[in-house]
Amino acid sequence: MPTHPALRRCALVALVVLGLTGCVAPKHQASSPSSDASTSGTSDPSLARFYDQVLEWTTCGDEQCADATVPLAWDDPDGETITVALRRAPASSGSPVGSLLVNPGGPGRSAVDNVSFFRQIVSREVLAAYDLVAFDPRGVQHSSPVTCVDPPELDALTAWVPDFTTDEGIADAIARNGEFGQACLDRTGPLLGHVDTASAARDMDVLRAALGDEALTYLGYSYGSELGATYAALFPERVGRLVLDGALDPTLDSGEVAAGQAAGFEGALRAYVTDCQAGPSCPLEGDVDEGLAQIGEMFDRIRANPLPTGSDREVTVALAFSGVAAPLYTQSSWPLLTQALTGAIERGDGSVLLQLSDGYYGRQADGTYSSNQNEAFSSILCLDERPSADPEQMRADAADVQEVAPTVGEFFSYGGAACAAWPVPSVGGLPSYEAQGAAPILVVGTTNDPATPYAWAERLADLLSSAVLLTFEGEGHTAYGRSNQCIKGAVDTYLLTGTPPAEGTRC
Repeated sequence: MPTHPALRRCALVALVVLGLTGCVAPKHQASSPSSDASTSGTSDPSLARFYDQVLEWTTCGDEQCADATVPLAWDDPDGETITVALRRAPASSGSPVGSLLVNPGGPGRSAVDNVSFFRQIVSREVLAAYDLVAFDPRGVQHSSPVTCVDPPELDALTAWVPDFTTDEGIADAIARNGEFGQACLDRTGPLLGHVDTASAARDMDVLRAALGDEALTYLGYSYGSELGATYAALFPERVGRLVLDGALDPTLDSGEVAAGQAAGFEGALRAYVTDCQAGPSCPLEGDVDEGLAQIGEMFDRIRANPLPTGSDREVTVALAFSGVAAPLYTQSSWPLLTQALTGAIERGDGSVLLQLSDGYYGRQADGTYSSNQNEAFSSILCLDERPSADPEQMRADAADVQEVAPTVGEFFSYGGAACAAWPVPSVGGLPSYEAQGAAPILVVGTTNDPATPYAWAERLADLLSSAVLLTFEGEGHTAYGRSNQCIKGAVDTYLLTGTPPAEGTRC
């Protein structure tokens, strides 16, 4: 488990857990896609069995489920295989123009478990035109999953407060994260070394071909934008209509990500305090700076003395920060944060902070977790990049982060300790993400997005050679489906016609 869960934790929804009904017969055979290279996208005979596979769909409540087969290691297609889970809501028109693949981010969040959520936020016109297809990337939940520890151990890790004030404390944090990684390897096996983003993007091209589409149509939120950008870089000629919302620039190093997210959450917290103090029952007194200082002081008190919750679990400062961060993802959740801060500051009661933190991690009332998102998150992160774990470098980076985010900066620092002793080598990213020759790609950014700062959307739009930037001027994480009619209309038009909004469009 990463020592600081907010680091690159970019899931679309932090507080909503949606159920999945079981898959049962009858079966539905997919129409076999054309096996020529123009549709499958491969002329490599060793890959033909993956690209030309026929998906076998079964009824899953109101939708359909299937598993696609992909190589465990893309450089060894004749070796072991794994499965990628899909859940499809057929186009309401009965005559789909193709499939719209969707991913909610994370990394590690299940799209299959959130089909109902996507059916709520994607417009009726788009749902009429496309089969909505959710998939769990390799390592995630219903696909071949990463498995690490039992729920009580995960409870201990999410509540853990490392000591980064000394070299000994840093070494202890590296060792404990290494033990967690070894547990993942022991339970997961060779898959742990192959859950990187580039491999998942290659899987997406198999899904495109197996679904019978000549080009990929895709809606990716948050980390899902990085997954989409990686696909575009690998398969520019297969790019159809890609919407990358809550954009993450895959060329950023871990220090840039930490500083950007810390500043983003600091800005979102400032906006929340401003709003809270304008209301009738805010527990934060004085002006905005004084209100932020009171939240910082609350963290200090909880670090010294964890808060009781009326249960056998206390709120440590790690859990307290998760409880504060979770409602900052969407402005509609700010009243929950007011309730949590009122309990913590005025009554010394951490129960609401704990509920919000549990929602963030997907911990359920019976002590189990709704998915493997926490384990998959760490596994994907540590494969994609191995940040520096040099104590002096981490201290210097922490000082820079603290300067831009004095209230929450500490929770975005020393991220190198999470992956330093990870038991499989990192894979890294791609040498280029320009995606030369790709069709227009729509990048969507929100001006005060806490998890994926707006500057990242600007950078990704510059990075992708064919990208157009669409801006939502507002609060919260991501825009399509939760912002305004201007964003909805622009994204819908693009998905339905292929025409992006004019460059520089702001909503």
